[in-house]
This record gives sequence, C-alpha cells and structure tokens, in this order.
Amino acid sequence: MKTALIQLNSGDDPTVNIVSTQEFLREASGSGAQFILTPEVTNCVSTSRDHQNKVLCPENEDQTLFALRQQADTLNVWLLIGSLAIKTNDPDGRFANRSFLISPKGEVVARYDKIHMFDVQISESETYQESKGYRPGSKAVLAQTPFARIGMTICYDLRFPHLYRTLAQAGADILTVPSAFSSITGQAHWHSLLRARAIETGCFVLAPAQTGQHPGRRTFGHSLAISPWGDILVDAGTKAGISLVDLHMEDVAKARKRIASLSHDRPFEGPE
Repeated sequence: MKTALIQLNSGDDPTVNIVSTQEFLREASGSGAQFILTPEVTNCVSTSRDHQNKVLCPENEDQTLFALRQQADTLNVWLLIGSLAIKTNDPDGRFANRSFLISPKGEVVARYDKIHMFDVQISESETYQESKGYRPGSKAVLAQTPFARIGMTICYDLRFPHLYRTLAQAGADILTVPSAFSSITGQAHWHSLLRARAIETGCFVLAPAQTGQHPGRRTFGHSLAISPWGDILVDAGTKAGISLVDLHMEDVAKARKRIASLSHDRPFEGPE
C-alpha cells in the first residue's frame, strides 16, 4: 500500500493553508499514493483563542473539510485529515481537535476527537493549556478500511500507551498519530515514543507532523512512518513536503508472531 505523509507548516489562516495542503495532496496522488495523511490542526495553527473564534467553523461549515473531501473523491484516494480545529456547541465555547478518515468517494468514514489535552509547562517561557481552548474527546476509534484497520489518535495521546494497546488488541493494524509536536519535546521524545508504540503493539505507526515556525509557536517536524518491528521507514526531516512509504500489511502478523505480547497480559495485584 503506497502511503504518503504530508508535512505542513500551517499558519493561522485556513484559506491560505488549504492551498498548500491541496498541492501536496495532488503531488502525493501523482506519485502513486493511495493512502495520504496530513498533520494535526491542518486548517489552523494558532495560540490566539480570539483569532480562532473568528476563523474556525462548525464541522458542517468547515471549508477545509469540504475541499479535502472533494479532493479525495477526485483523486480516488483514502485520506486521513490528521485533525481540524472545529467549533462545537459546547456551552463554554471550547473547540474540538478532530481527526477525519475520508474514503475515495469523499465520505467521512470515521471521526476521532483528541482525548488527552496538552496541558504542560515545558519551561518558564513555554507553557501550553490545550484544555482551555479544546474540550477532550472520550471515545477510542478503530476504523475499518479494505486495506487495514486503523486506530486513530492525535499528538499528546502518544504519551498514553494504554490507548494504543487497547486499539491494537481491538484489531488495529495501523496507528495514526498526526501531530504538532513542540520542538523541545520533539527533540527529546518524538522518535522514542513513536518507536515504542509500534514495538509494543506490532502495528505500523504513521505520524504526519507540522514543522517550523507558526504564529505563537514552533513545531518539530520529522514526520515518521514506523514498522511493526519498530524500524523507522521514513523520517521527513524539517521541510514541508511529502514522504512516500510502501506498507506491507503482512508485516503486522509477522511481528506479532515473533513476539505475541498482545496476548500475554496477566492479572496482578497492587501496588499498595
């Protein structure tokens, strides 16, 4: 299965971001990719809640979603929109950080709202409070496609291995981790965490990423594709663009046969 990871440097204007996203989609499809993935917050990277309120829309009005659904149909490709920042009807006005799996007919096959919110203080000068602007999801999502079962996650979810184990034990072959990882934490943990999730589950791990300087923040880049054995198949570096990789789905069964840890859970007591 020829797959493409799109690495973006999205700004805070969805109408500008969609142009480069669609260009990369055409390039990926023209290179033979049948499954294409974009990063977290493909439509808008912004730390300003006031600005987000001005430019974001509910799902049924979101022009990025509409355009990318049409393009998936035109190109006849499977598309994971890593996530879009979407307005909700929540009384407190918080947004959803929502991932979409789109079929080659342009249909929304699955939606996943990011469960774990990035509320951290990395340093005295770098603090994030994602939960102030976004409300967390509460449901794990496993999507069925003709080529694989896909467990959908987003960015900070990566630090919660029980979510990935649950998805793998439910049948996932591929785990998607679209991200906008901070430069500091990316340098320290990105490669190690993604390889660990692949090794623990025997799944392909696909992590398209945002890269470079954005309004109010900087992201790490290095979109990765990891094999079920934990090998790095693709590392996109720090430039925006596409990275192609061939996924051989039989590798999932091979890895799990070698180390069948997904079936070796044991009950235990404690600690007290």
